[in-house]
Amino acid sequence: MAESLPEHERILQEIESTDTACVGPTLRSVYDDQPNAHQRFMEKLDACIRNHDREIEKMCNFHHQGFVDAITELLKVRADAEKLKVQVTDTNRRLQDAGKEVIAQTEEIIRCRIQQRNITTVVEKLQLCLPVLEMYSKLKEQMKVKRYYSALKTMEQLENMYLPRVSQYRFCQIMIENLPKLREEIKEISMSDLKDFLESIRKHSDKIGETAMKQAQQQKTFNTALQKQNNVNYGRNMYVINGRVPEPKYEITSKRTLEEEDEHEEEVLTAHDLVDFSPVYRCLHIYSVLGDGETFENYYRKQRRKQARLVLQPQSSMHETVEGYRRYFSQIVGFFVVEDHILHVTQGLVTRAYTDELWNMALSKIIAVLRTHSSYCTDPDLVLELKNLIVVFADTLQGYGFPVNRLFDLLFEIRDQYNETLLKKWAGLFRDIFEADNYSPIPVANEEEYKIVISKFPFQDPELDKQSFPKKLPMSQSVPQIYIQVKEFIYASLKFSESLHRSSTEIDDMLRKSTNLLLTRTLSSCLQNLIKKPHIGLTELVQIIINTTHLEQACKYLEDFITNITNISQETVHTARLYGLSTFKDARHAAEGEIYTKLNQKIDEFIQLADYDWTMSESAGRASGYLMDLINFLRSTFQVFTHLPGKVAQTACMSACQHLSTSLMQMLLDSELKQISMGAVQQFNLDVIQCELFASSEPVPGFHGDTLQLAFIDLRQLLDLFMVWDWSTYLADYGQPTSKYLRVNPSTALTLLEKMKDTSKKNNIFAQFRKNDRDKQKLIETVVKQLRSLVNGMSQHT
Repeated sequence: MAESLPEHERILQEIESTDTACVGPTLRSVYDDQPNAHQRFMEKLDACIRNHDREIEKMCNFHHQGFVDAITELLKVRADAEKLKVQVTDTNRRLQDAGKEVIAQTEEIIRCRIQQRNITTVVEKLQLCLPVLEMYSKLKEQMKVKRYYSALKTMEQLENMYLPRVSQYRFCQIMIENLPKLREEIKEISMSDLKDFLESIRKHSDKIGETAMKQAQQQKTFNTALQKQNNVNYGRNMYVINGRVPEPKYEITSKRTLEEEDEHEEEVLTAHDLVDFSPVYRCLHIYSVLGDGETFENYYRKQRRKQARLVLQPQSSMHETVEGYRRYFSQIVGFFVVEDHILHVTQGLVTRAYTDELWNMALSKIIAVLRTHSSYCTDPDLVLELKNLIVVFADTLQGYGFPVNRLFDLLFEIRDQYNETLLKKWAGLFRDIFEADNYSPIPVANEEEYKIVISKFPFQDPELDKQSFPKKLPMSQSVPQIYIQVKEFIYASLKFSESLHRSSTEIDDMLRKSTNLLLTRTLSSCLQNLIKKPHIGLTELVQIIINTTHLEQACKYLEDFITNITNISQETVHTARLYGLSTFKDARHAAEGEIYTKLNQKIDEFIQLADYDWTMSESAGRASGYLMDLINFLRSTFQVFTHLPGKVAQTACMSACQHLSTSLMQMLLDSELKQISMGAVQQFNLDVIQCELFASSEPVPGFHGDTLQLAFIDLRQLLDLFMVWDWSTYLADYGQPTSKYLRVNPSTALTLLEKMKDTSKKNNIFAQFRKNDRDKQKLIETVVKQLRSLVNGMSQHT
């Protein structure tokens, strides 16, 4: 019991000191203790409450008097408070009445202050916006006057400096949205300008190229004149063919190339005079500013490649006139002059590698085109003008730094073609000269005419000089004309060799080779064709031989002529020689062969006129008429041969006699001739005697002894055998070197004997023999048998 009391006091202390929300666990401990603990706790709680009530009562009693005094004081103050309230209310009313005007003024001040603040704010904002609007207005004005590059710079300033300051305003958003559209518009406009520029340079490229080529040619003319002047100053008296003077770059500028040389020269137009390059500069800057420079470069190069292909495509009729070639070259030069200009005034739009690649492509195409079209040219003058154009074209582009060695290599190919056209032209000239020639010696009536001839042809003959006028030169009129035309050919060939940047030695070699072609191919062919023409007779052939002899002698003068032109001595190791000697020798040999052939043909024509009566009983007592005509013809013909070289005339005479002998022998042995009488043999013998007399009369001087008569030895021995009827001697001496009838072949004798035998049977020519001497008939049969045995023996031996 005593233990539970302190515990109840502790619980009461906890209840008094603990928050009401936390008193639960304390109260629970009251119920967890010993039985009846709750009752005892309640008792203890009541005792505690009573103690507290006594303390409260003591405190109230202590303060009661003070409370009463306070209430008394408060009651006293209430009356004053009512007065004060009335006074305050009245004061407040008067104050409110007085403050209404102040309030109105104050509100007006506040409103004005707010407006002032708003105005200040607006001014500040406008000060920020006005530069933006001014820049945008400036942008619009720049677009209007097509100052697109400046417009892009203005846009850049707007975006980077001005618009960020006022980006919160709606109009700025509209501007921001419009700027990309303006950029695209500028790109489209600048691209349109570029297209117009490309079209303009396409139209003006030929004029630009023509101007550039003109300047290059003027510069070259000036350099050549300067070089010639230097050669004169240094005492060089030589033929200036070329001499490669370093050529400056022919920049198409506003300068006049030869202004110092010719004050009255027309002003040379420049590239800027013909084409406005500002669109390409402007477009390049615009695309560069927009960061799209690579796209612009690719587009420009692509379009220029297309234009290059169009420029390089020639007209189908270009080869017909030189103007076609000139227009073609001018367009190409103009194209590359523009590219070179763009290369040097812009950075990166075109590069040297790009222009070199484009030039290499163009060069291959140009060479192919020139090869094709030049092959159609048949006029050497047109080919020469083409060569001059190619040289100017190459020199012009070389001045701009483009390699042109392949063009000069092409010129060597065209040079061969030029030579071919020259050869064809000169072949026609030679044919005309030969057709117009009368093939008779040139008559000269006086010294003046003689000098005119020798001024054209290097002829020297001391014996002829001693003769008095009038006299005749041995060659015909075609000889000096041919010589002049050969020199003209050399000049024509030399024209192509000029300006090819080759040494004098190379040019000398080219001249000699082309001249050799003229002599060995063209002139030789014309001579061969002339000799083969049917209307060329023996007299003409003789004159042709004489002509070729003099042309052959003139070849050394042609060599001197080339040497004087090129100043290359003939003693130089690599100097070619002219092959005219062999050409004229071959022509002469052909003419000689044709003389032999025509002479034999003429003999055959006379032989065909022979009309023997092979069954005549006795001869007419004189030679046949056809044979006498033939001999007279041979005599007159061989008289013409007096101007021929001795061996030619002798060979022709011997050939004619041999052919005549052979023809007469064939006439006797003709298989269609079945019978021959002794009278016919006697008549034939008379004709052969005339042939022998002609041979012994030495129709052509130079034969020794009876050399020419030997042509008829076979006929003579055969006819002697039958005329004398010396068969016993023939058969006895057959095969012996000393035989009288050594040249009589057994088969020939047998053939003729059988023809006479058949005649004796039919015409009783040998009837008297059979009556008077039957043994002689047997002898004939015996001779025939023996001849047949000899023939058979020869065939078996063979």
